[in-house]
Amino acid sequence: MGRIICAGLGPGAQDLMSLRSARAIGNARQIAYFRKPGRKGMARMIVEGMLHPEAAEHAMEYPVTTELPFASPEYRALLADFYDLWADRLAALAAAQDVVVLCEGDPFFYGSFMHLHARLQDRVPIEIIPGITGMSGCWTATGLPVTWGDDVLTVLPATLPEAELARRLADSDAAVIMKIGRNLPRLRAALSRAGRLEDAWLCIKGTMEGQRVLPLTEAGPEECPYFATVILHGNGRRPMREVRS
Repeated sequence: MGRIICAGLGPGAQDLMSLRSARAIGNARQIAYFRKPGRKGMARMIVEGMLHPEAAEHAMEYPVTTELPFASPEYRALLADFYDLWADRLAALAAAQDVVVLCEGDPFFYGSFMHLHARLQDRVPIEIIPGITGMSGCWTATGLPVTWGDDVLTVLPATLPEAELARRLADSDAAVIMKIGRNLPRLRAALSRAGRLEDAWLCIKGTMEGQRVLPLTEAGPEECPYFATVILHGNGRRPMREVRS
């Protein structure tokens, strides 16, 4: 029996991928990755030119993304069937040889592979190769430290209700907000309620070709895809020289 190896790809730039992930991808004969129907897929684009010439590719196409509310029974049922199907397919492939599943960022940080991982336990050996998270690539792109001293960092999905976003943003020194896209108006309102709108930076395609970093107040709705990231920097304790008169 082979293994299922989930390779964390890092924040997007190919040369920010770990050596372990690069080796696993280059040696694999079975490669699987998530994508929207009709799209090449971000994970597949990141590994362009890295695959073995004999590698067979398996595109796992989501049956639904933002067409239905996340909390709706239909959305949950469609996604559950999708993950069940691909868990079975990957387990069957791994009966003969290793299968490498690509995952942007780190597989255990909001990664779709987590849903397969839960379904594959005790069925096939699994190896997880961690990766640099997309958010660390984004805050590095701003050119400023995200936390200082005792700053508390909060990571939030913009899919939360406005009041919940505002409460958590007001209680945190530094924050990363993910999954933005059509949730931008609610996020702007929450940042304004928390008194943090002027502090927010938007990073699009962090570490990748076409990277853009700008104050959120200067960004239009059309400039904010789902996988953009908003950064609020902390301003906590740091050693400073005493000024003597």
